[in-house]
Amino acid sequence: MAILTSLAVVFGAMLLVVGLVRLVMTPFALVFDARERRDLRRRPGRLGCFDRPPAVTVVVPAYDEAVVIENCVRAILRTTYPHLDVVCVDDGSSDDTYARMQRLAARHPQVTALRQDNAGKGAALNTGIAAARGEVLLLVDADGLFSPDTVAELLRGFRDERVGAVCGNDRPVNLDHLQTKLLALISHVGTGLMRRAMDVLRCLPVVSGNIGAFRREVLEATGPLRTDTLGEDLELTWRVYEAGYRVTFAPRALVHAESPSTLRGLWRQRVRWARGLVQATDLHRGMIGNPRYGAFGAYLLWSTLTQLVVPFVQVLFLVLLVALVAVDGDGWLPASWWAWVVFLGLPLSVALLVLAVALDRAPRDLRLLWTLPLWPVYSAMMSLVVLDAVRLELRGAENRWNKLERTGTVSVEGLVDPHDGAEPPRSSP
Repeated sequence: MAILTSLAVVFGAMLLVVGLVRLVMTPFALVFDARERRDLRRRPGRLGCFDRPPAVTVVVPAYDEAVVIENCVRAILRTTYPHLDVVCVDDGSSDDTYARMQRLAARHPQVTALRQDNAGKGAALNTGIAAARGEVLLLVDADGLFSPDTVAELLRGFRDERVGAVCGNDRPVNLDHLQTKLLALISHVGTGLMRRAMDVLRCLPVVSGNIGAFRREVLEATGPLRTDTLGEDLELTWRVYEAGYRVTFAPRALVHAESPSTLRGLWRQRVRWARGLVQATDLHRGMIGNPRYGAFGAYLLWSTLTQLVVPFVQVLFLVLLVALVAVDGDGWLPASWWAWVVFLGLPLSVALLVLAVALDRAPRDLRLLWTLPLWPVYSAMMSLVVLDAVRLELRGAENRWNKLERTGTVSVEGLVDPHDGAEPPRSSP
């Protein structure tokens, strides 16, 4: 019984530590928000530190994206930013993605359509970057839907000359399943709270592949995206820090993109992300805890422990708890649903979630609070994801796009123009 009690205390303490870290981040997120409001009052309409509006190229890599590519490009073209062109790169799709790109290019002089043999997302991005003409390059996914001011808001994130890249704010667009509704709600903790705090602490770890802006000279300094990693966006961000630049967050630079609507899709996506983290950690192990990289080096040490080591410990504790309960009984476990809620640290998590939703100015998402009982299940699943990712890496599994099967579902009003007349997808013969 003493062993059971000790394990319960340790497991509960681990959950509490995670919540307390997020709680410690709260003041920094509030500082970010106050700074943003102040800058908007003092410099309304100013595009960061640029003396004049820079030319912007949006690079859109795509592999079998016929369902979504037209809506993506048309949403980009509807933005209010005038100095803009789009480079679409088809990575050897088996459907008619490239034909749709060609039709878009024929109708819109700002659009260029390119095609290459299938070589992966990183290679497709490199092809698009080589053809880009802009001073600032936006690297996005083919399912993303921009808001009218997304580009301008990204440019505002270049606050000074040392900012090399800006991460936008990605939100789910398909709210037609229980799973996607849960993801839409809990993602605010990462975007609304953690990204703001990490910006202030100068250790924002990733420029999202959904919506990221880079100075051209920074991409020239870092070199091309790697084609041998699944986390090309994460690995590139770490190289931006390695080159001596900073990364910032632009919360008003919105892009709505599809979230996995099936458990299988969610598992595959998160395993790919976790393998990307494992690969980036191995490639840049010299940065971990290295004082040369300031706060970011310290963050990498914390990240390695919490994202790659702690999941193994959590799973081990859960297995031991289940085994001991089977042997010694469960009389020591919480006896009521409220005791379980407290044991799992849900009150603190919910409070931080509500704050994150408020920071993201998305109060309508609170209508999804009824999905929260699934949050602990999701968290446990994410620990197992890390174990599977490490297993695949040790086995030397092949790196693949492993992209989601797109549905084209758009649950957010105003993102798609019904008069655009995008054609339904069809397979190539």
